[in-house]
Amino acid sequence: MWELRRPSRARGVLRGAPRAAAAAGVTPGVWQSAPDMPFAGFWAQPDGAAALFGADGVLIAGGEDGRRLPTDLSALLTPSTGVWTSTPPLRQARRLHTLTRLENGQILAVGGIGAGPGAPSAGLATAELYDPGSGGWVPVGGLSEGRFSHSATALKDGRLLVAGGCTARDDHSLRTLRSAELYDPGSRAWTPVRAPMTDARFGHPTVRFDDGRVLLVGGALAVGRGSYAALGHCEVFHPADSTWSPTGTLATARKGHQATLLLDGDVLVTGGDMRGFRDEDWAYDPYSQWTSERYDPDAGTWSADADMPWGRSHHRAVALRSGAVLVLGGTDDSSLAVGYQNAVLYDPDARAWSDELPMAEGRWAPAAVALNDGRVLVLGGLTHSGAAAPVPGEDQVTATTETYTP
Repeated sequence: MWELRRPSRARGVLRGAPRAAAAAGVTPGVWQSAPDMPFAGFWAQPDGAAALFGADGVLIAGGEDGRRLPTDLSALLTPSTGVWTSTPPLRQARRLHTLTRLENGQILAVGGIGAGPGAPSAGLATAELYDPGSGGWVPVGGLSEGRFSHSATALKDGRLLVAGGCTARDDHSLRTLRSAELYDPGSRAWTPVRAPMTDARFGHPTVRFDDGRVLLVGGALAVGRGSYAALGHCEVFHPADSTWSPTGTLATARKGHQATLLLDGDVLVTGGDMRGFRDEDWAYDPYSQWTSERYDPDAGTWSADADMPWGRSHHRAVALRSGAVLVLGGTDDSSLAVGYQNAVLYDPDARAWSDELPMAEGRWAPAAVALNDGRVLVLGGLTHSGAAAPVPGEDQVTATTETYTP
């Protein structure tokens, strides 16, 4: 098994990345292939690609194919039987949208882009609710501002917070948003949050704390024609009065990363794109990040945590019932060519990483969800893209799925 090689901090030559010690108390589990999805797809969002439905269901909807075109397809998996059921299509094909389970169990698809790559697209201002009793997807009001690559977080009081994102600035560039909106499932209406976020951002993960507050972590900022900068700034949304407050800044600006709530209330951030100059020595680093950071919500500060054994971005991180975090898939930002086949476990007590747990399929930008029975299901994703794709101009996307049993 080979390891990612990265520039030496001392001389700038290539060397093997050191492997972290196996995490104390973590027993590696097993990956097993599961039934293929009815369609191949990937979801280039930090989260929100798949949602639990009812007592034993997982819903997927929308996404992208190998030509980066949006789809309106939707399907429901029953994990206990392994049976996929085709559901009515979305009313609007969407990519870079969110799919979120609300506190009442309903599932809401919000925003996104309704077109393929090309000139900058305006974000969709539509949303639709999955309601099998009404024949599938039902439109629910309209956002005050169209957006894609935003975040959508279910609040404890039943509402949905949609924050940030992007839309077209003109025919050549994008505009990053500071606005946010709240969806009320009772009235099925949207209300703009009066105060804007402290920082415009898109592609940012969010975490909801037990007290109801929401943490927005890093993300990206459009700065020109096809140019984007990673953010280290973080902020907190307070649902009681719909206000924002800045909080601790990441040591390393991140996009393409993951943020995971731990059992003790801390937040773990892993990986992300690099392709820039390192802060400590100004050496250019083209690889994805292997560092992790941990947020203390009481102090409002970030601190360095154990390095992952493998740098990765566009991966997924899922909290297990044991308190461990499963980090899976991803890719190397220097090429975005091949999906990683490995996964690792993080032990939050030992602050250490396990040995690698190989999946059946390498994938980046997949969907991943923790099932009600404790397993983790991963679906779809990109396997080969760019120069690694077998057909020029068309990335290879998989319909395969697999489960991890702790």
